[in-house]
Amino acid sequence: MSSKQLSQTDVVLIGSGIMSANLGALLKSLDPKLSIQLLEVTDEFAKEASNGWNNAGTGHAGICELSYTPDQAKDGSVDVSNAIKIFEQFEFSRQFWAYAVEKGMIANPRDCINPVAHMSFVHGDQQVEFLRQRHKGMANHHFFESMTYSTDRGEIGSWAPLLLDERDPDVPIAATRMEEGTDVNFGAIALSLVEWLSEQENCSALTGHKVVGLEKTERGWDVLVENLATEELTVTSAKFVFVGAGGGSLQLLQKAGIPQAQGLGGFPIGGQWLICKNPEVIAKHQAKVYGQALEAAPTMAVPHLDTRILDGEKSLLFGPFASWTTKFLHGKGSFLDLPSTVKPHNLATLLKVGVSNLPLVKYLVQQGTQSMQDRLDVLHVFYPGAKAEDWKLIDAGIRVQAIKKEDGEAGIVHYGTEVITSDDRSISALLGASPGASVSVHIVLEVIKKCLPEMLESEEGRRKIEEMIPNFNEDLKDPSKADRYRELAQSAIQRLGLDYQSF
Repeated sequence: MSSKQLSQTDVVLIGSGIMSANLGALLKSLDPKLSIQLLEVTDEFAKEASNGWNNAGTGHAGICELSYTPDQAKDGSVDVSNAIKIFEQFEFSRQFWAYAVEKGMIANPRDCINPVAHMSFVHGDQQVEFLRQRHKGMANHHFFESMTYSTDRGEIGSWAPLLLDERDPDVPIAATRMEEGTDVNFGAIALSLVEWLSEQENCSALTGHKVVGLEKTERGWDVLVENLATEELTVTSAKFVFVGAGGGSLQLLQKAGIPQAQGLGGFPIGGQWLICKNPEVIAKHQAKVYGQALEAAPTMAVPHLDTRILDGEKSLLFGPFASWTTKFLHGKGSFLDLPSTVKPHNLATLLKVGVSNLPLVKYLVQQGTQSMQDRLDVLHVFYPGAKAEDWKLIDAGIRVQAIKKEDGEAGIVHYGTEVITSDDRSISALLGASPGASVSVHIVLEVIKKCLPEMLESEEGRRKIEEMIPNFNEDLKDPSKADRYRELAQSAIQRLGLDYQSF
């Protein structure tokens, strides 16, 4: 192998998923003179966690995800503040993607985002009451004013016929529904934005290039890169490095050696879907239906029955089911990934998590040993009439759950995204879980605010960001902003071509 010094660049983006894609597109739009290099280890862009088949594709806006509103007070009320927060953060994404369509950064929005109703579905007296209280709290806010709640079997059946197929009539059920949900192909969005970025002046995007070293310099970072096809080593000097490498982020943080990475660990969890093979069944379902979390399951494993639009075709998926793995990535992952990240500084944290999360370990063992019939039994909770011959099992993505210390205690980060940034703000990395991809624009804006604040502080920067994301400096959660929210939401819906009437 040989190495040589490449010309300097302002920004290096590691990974080509939705996070790096949004950040690169935002930075270049804010400052067209900026030089950016994006590096992807796999042979194609956006093929890991962002790929459409590797995630739920739900435009997570807090509408149907019961795990975002888990707590019920003694008076029966449900705290919906987290759902409201997530909804507003998703609006950042929706506004920016609408801008990207308008400016030709995304050529065909139908490849990326489509209208699909979001539903929550429960059964049994206790869960029915929980959902009633949840709807009561949510429908009072202008974000969720169109949400409908029902215990009427006929009405629920009209929303999602499969839910009532062969269902026991004596068990009480309830559902909520909002028509204005979305199915999102995050991989298609990322691919469009990366391709646009690669066509801009002083920018490049490379596949098959692996970052094998990060060395701190006075300017920023020297990034050691291996071309996997030629085994040639090169060095890129960058002022700022963003690590959006999904499961590979932890290993790169450890290579960087910043103090903020001390004590951090990662716990990979593989995923699997049941996918329907029967076109007649697929045609009957037009919604994303979320239920209650399974006991001890991580947030990513909350079961749901989903309409998906991928590669121009409608599909029906159920899951996800967890699987045991030590890989951090599908394509370029190794079974040594997990052992390689066990270091003296995080060993105690990892051991403590293992002992204190025995229910999760038991859950993963159970998931990994279950039969097809076991999986169908879970599907029957949603779709009692499901037949084994209509479904097959496919692999989904790998999620590396971040492990860190909070208040001196070790714990797995089941919810949210951790942004790890060095003291000098020259490198930033993402670790975390749901609803990351959906709120990715909000997350990378926080990275810009923290690491490159000068880009937003000038009059020109403020003008540009408000053109891209009109709600950037507005609190749309405030009741006084209800009309403003409706105006912006309708504008984004029109630009994205989300025709809810014809779907």
